[in-house]
Amino acid sequence: MSLYGFPIGGVAAFDLKEGVISPGGIGFDINCGMRLLKTDLTIKEVQPKIKELVHELFKLVPAGVGCKSNIRLEKKEFKEMTETGVQWAVEKGMAWKQDLERIEDHGKLPFADASKISERAIQRGFNQVGTLGSGNHYLEVQINHASDIFNKEVAKKIGIHSDKQVLIMVHCGSRGVGHQIATDYLKEFDTAMQKHNIHILDRELSCAPFNSEEGQNYYKAMACAANMAYANRQVITHRIREAFQKVFKQSPEKMGMELIMDNTHNLARKFKYKENNKVKEVLVHLKGATRSLGPDHEDVLPFYKKTGSMIVIGGSMESGSYLFSGTKKAEEETFATTAHGAGRTMSRTQAKREIRGDQLQKDLEKKGIYIKAVSMSGLAEEAGRAYKDIDMIAQSLEETELSRRIVKLRPIGNIKG
Repeated sequence: MSLYGFPIGGVAAFDLKEGVISPGGIGFDINCGMRLLKTDLTIKEVQPKIKELVHELFKLVPAGVGCKSNIRLEKKEFKEMTETGVQWAVEKGMAWKQDLERIEDHGKLPFADASKISERAIQRGFNQVGTLGSGNHYLEVQINHASDIFNKEVAKKIGIHSDKQVLIMVHCGSRGVGHQIATDYLKEFDTAMQKHNIHILDRELSCAPFNSEEGQNYYKAMACAANMAYANRQVITHRIREAFQKVFKQSPEKMGMELIMDNTHNLARKFKYKENNKVKEVLVHLKGATRSLGPDHEDVLPFYKKTGSMIVIGGSMESGSYLFSGTKKAEEETFATTAHGAGRTMSRTQAKREIRGDQLQKDLEKKGIYIKAVSMSGLAEEAGRAYKDIDMIAQSLEETELSRRIVKLRPIGNIKG
């Protein structure tokens, strides 16, 4: 049994009418997700300025445990943002119109209701918009190699068109607000389970009937955290564009800094599937799992109708990551889900015991990967050998047809919390 009831990478689907919803089956960092931007720059242009660029990104995107935003929000505005998601960033001039076309749910879960989140959750979250956090969250400057493109047609469609083209990947979520919402509702569900005569073996599996008042309240609160996470990654995107503009003295538009995709994990999503020739609707819990939707699925964003949903499978800051597309096979066999990244082979404690962060930083720089981190112990936790082999994971997903490789992306710069 994992610390939070469900294992990372766990997927559970419950009947929409008679099933339950469980915060532990979704995760504490609600809508932790991956975002990928392209540029039209190449490594020849970026490598000479990688240190300057990483330092500028580190300055503009606060990272680390308890880091606070450089954006000042009133609590009322923060509550509004939890209901509007990326649209809030659009109104603030921190998003391009095209961005909304590439973000799952267009950057907003419409059933969010800020009245369902506690004052404590608001207190923890209102000053964290545009922050990276810590742990396995990162902001990474990457390149592709022509030999690493597995599907040239799809790669070209989404803007990956040149050898050693520079891209930027972001991994982060809803920060303190998501964690507090999960904490609040785990406690509330203790009472709800008694009321609904539900018995479990582990408190971290606390749940409530989905259609109960308690279940619906959490579902709406979860959506608030999800919208905050969408807005959080959007503000970070805005800061990334600002950093590139400052370092390279060109507008983000001229550098082709378009959003390729933003996808989620750590959410509960409704999904329709066929069973005995009948369509059944379930609530799929995706804890450390990602949606994998094939071409023409009704929930795929219009831009990706012919390719399937976009999926990032994150690796370590040494090994790189993969961009995949969704498949019909996943819809049929795994409730339209696939992996979200490489799991750990070492606990954080073991990694800190065996690896020196300062030495790791030097070793990575020799390999052409410049890292800026808040702490050396945190850096040690995220060493490449603390994670599974991303290439083996990518191959297994390809062989099982749960998702299809598009391109592998290799790091040249990284900021860590």
